[in-house]
Amino acid sequence: MEEKKEQTTEELQKELEEAQYQNLLLSTRLSELQELAEDKQRQIDRIKNSTPWKLSKPLRVCMHWAKRQSSRIRNLGGPRGIARKLKSKGIEKRARVQHGTASFPNEEEAARQRERKFSKDICISILVPLYNTPKDFLKDTLDAVRNQTYENWELCLADGSDAEHGYVGEYCSEIANQDPRVKYEKLEKNMGISGNTNACLAMATGSYIGLYDHDDILHPSALYYYMEAICDEDADYIYCDETTFHGSSVDNMITLHFKPDFSPDNLRANNYICHFSVFKRSLLEGTELFRTQFDGSQDHDMILRLTARAQHIVHIPRILYYWRSHKGSVAADISAKEYAIEAAKGAVADHLRSLGYDNFRIESTRAFETIFRIHYPLLRSAKVSILIPNREQKDVLKRCIDSILEKTTYPDYEILVVENNSSSAGIFAYYEELKKHPKIRVLTYKGEFNYSKVNNFAAKEASGEYLLLLNNDTEVITLNWLEELLMYAERDDVGAVGAKLYYPDRTIQHAGIVLGLGAHRTAGHSHYRVNYENLGYMGRLCYAQDVSAVTGACLMVKKSRYEEVGGLDEGFRVALNDVDFCLKLREKGYLNIWTPFCELFHYESASRGTDLSGPGAERYEQECEVFRKKWKEILAKGDPYYNVNFSLDRSDYSLKEAK
Repeated sequence: MEEKKEQTTEELQKELEEAQYQNLLLSTRLSELQELAEDKQRQIDRIKNSTPWKLSKPLRVCMHWAKRQSSRIRNLGGPRGIARKLKSKGIEKRARVQHGTASFPNEEEAARQRERKFSKDICISILVPLYNTPKDFLKDTLDAVRNQTYENWELCLADGSDAEHGYVGEYCSEIANQDPRVKYEKLEKNMGISGNTNACLAMATGSYIGLYDHDDILHPSALYYYMEAICDEDADYIYCDETTFHGSSVDNMITLHFKPDFSPDNLRANNYICHFSVFKRSLLEGTELFRTQFDGSQDHDMILRLTARAQHIVHIPRILYYWRSHKGSVAADISAKEYAIEAAKGAVADHLRSLGYDNFRIESTRAFETIFRIHYPLLRSAKVSILIPNREQKDVLKRCIDSILEKTTYPDYEILVVENNSSSAGIFAYYEELKKHPKIRVLTYKGEFNYSKVNNFAAKEASGEYLLLLNNDTEVITLNWLEELLMYAERDDVGAVGAKLYYPDRTIQHAGIVLGLGAHRTAGHSHYRVNYENLGYMGRLCYAQDVSAVTGACLMVKKSRYEEVGGLDEGFRVALNDVDFCLKLREKGYLNIWTPFCELFHYESASRGTDLSGPGAERYEQECEVFRKKWKEILAKGDPYYNVNFSLDRSDYSLKEAK
């Protein structure tokens, strides 16, 4: 022990001496570097003080500007990209005019709306919780209600302002004395957003309730259009499009938010409905309006609860609500109310628990703190059958299968490769290799290529409870890709689930399908060819959402639902069979979901070429015509998940040109 102790001491002493020596070397080197830096700085100072440097400043400024512009041009996609950007800006500018004060009804139209007799006699109670509201904002807010063309309303004002803001009560009392439809109550104390709004509700007598912030503005025809929805569509929950603005005029728009029709998965991921919510009072029976534990996100909590009860949710695709952005408002900066983030997570968690979910996780996404990714637990382990049609293309198929075997973390799956009319010795030799793997089977489909027939054939042979249609020209990126799809596919209300697909250059190939999009007015991919880092319109590329259809290049569905709608329509030999399939599921009442958290590369058309030229183009046009006839009424109505204010000529959520 003593000898070991002496050895240890000697070793430590040597290490200490070595460390001291290295420290000395570093100190010496640092001194040398400092001297060198000082010398370089003196040289720079001499250059900057020289006459040539001073005289050349304008040239350097021009060169830096040119370099920045060159970089910007490349980022915009060259001259053509700039042209598209300028056109988009022009459309946006016209849209701002269209939806600003210029969209307010003229005297003749306003008179017509006021005189209209609706089939139902409905009083809409508008609730406005007040707290230290700036005088100008307060006047704008109340005037917007008093100027409504539909006049059967009541305005319920509960005031929690402090003594320093006594003008709030004075002004509201004055207005209430002038108009019996205005009800005002001074609260003994401020009870927060939830408490003050609940006090407004206690004053309300209307059969419909509207929620209105104390510093925002309503379009003069807002209640008129809401009454149309109530009378014509028996709506019991209504919302509209909205915009944020700054300053004293709604023409100073910042963001125009054109929303989809009711989308439950979108709503769980973020409160896209927001303003202007009006709902039937009976939806509140047995529940509260606002719950104080969710202050900061009380409206999200309320919307989740009431839309779950509603029978006829109607979205009015018009900007009828103007959300004022000012210092301290959520419209200006969510960080102004950081507690809203946790409140929103709590509201979504409470909603999910009410639906029977447990052991889920909610986290903020890269888009925004209150746009969420929800990790649903898998309810049970179920086998997934991955169906991959193939003709020749050994290297393409191998890349696909290797990525599945290397990256799949879900244990219970099988791969069914469907051979169709290959002739090369290489591909059959590869098939023999695949047959040795316990999770892989190679099937043979005889007959000319028909994507629908091939997959229907494979589906009958599949032993899994879930089917995953997968193109051979894909490559898995996400390790838990099957789990990300399965967590949705196993839900009782879900039909097809699709993934986020990239081209090899990391631009987006698929992020959900929009009906009517594109030159053929059949269907097209949203956010097509945008960079993988793009957040998408209002963060749409960052959360799972409801869509009309997803591509069959990577589509999961429960086998029983596949059979329920008759599988893929074999009349669509190559194109649009996936969209047609998703629409059949939608007709049955199922939701189709796209998730950005299952990612794959898609080397599109590697196996069969393109539809853009030659015989493929003719065949594609024929299938488009069949699709347009079959789904004529659906196409005429438009895609419910794609606002009618967006262009069908572009996939980047550009606004359509005002007519």
